[in-house]
Amino acid sequence: MGYDFDWSSIPGALPFLWQGMKVTLQIMLTAIVVGIVWGTLLAMMRLSAIKPLGWLAAGYVNLFRSVPLVMVLLWFFLIVPRFLEAVLGLAPGTDVRLASAMVGFALFESAYYSEIIRAGIQSVPRGQVGAAFALGMTYGQAMRLVILPQAFRNMVPLLLTQAIILFQDISLVYVSALADFFGAAYKVGDRDGRIVELLLFAGAVYFAISFSVSLLVKYFRRKAAA
Repeated sequence: MGYDFDWSSIPGALPFLWQGMKVTLQIMLTAIVVGIVWGTLLAMMRLSAIKPLGWLAAGYVNLFRSVPLVMVLLWFFLIVPRFLEAVLGLAPGTDVRLASAMVGFALFESAYYSEIIRAGIQSVPRGQVGAAFALGMTYGQAMRLVILPQAFRNMVPLLLTQAIILFQDISLVYVSALADFFGAAYKVGDRDGRIVELLLFAGAVYFAISFSVSLLVKYFRRKAAA
């Protein structure tokens, strides 16, 4: 017998699914902002003439790029609550799953953004740095006013591609039972006995968003090549 699809539970579940999507977007935006800021600092450390800074940044990047994301999330799901209890005096059992996911994703993504940003900085002709120094700029001013603006224009397609990957990877927060969009869809499907329909619907949403952003990536690549 064929499977009897029933999509009737989806309309009523949309408010709950939207709450899950807001959790996903909250984690995503935090990871992007923190990841780019911290990743930029890591990239500059790796390119620095100060060897210990370069070694420290390289060790950080290699560590996070060599460990599965789900393991990182489990680490922070176990570590962050203990840290907040000790430092902020939070009561044991306080729900900090969202904070743990934000910290885990932000630090993990920083390692990948660091490599993208480092490549972007290296793509800027070295003559630009020499010209900035000739104008009397310091290293920090040259990076902030000359190098990084050009580098980020070159990096836009890669940064958007990494954002797509991040959006999809956030579904891994299921390991902490956090109700992101995927988790919310699974819970509704399990409750109503319609897991297949809810997961197909969630997959269609993921596809629509990811495909739309991928078209934006292609647009920026064509614009950069023009």
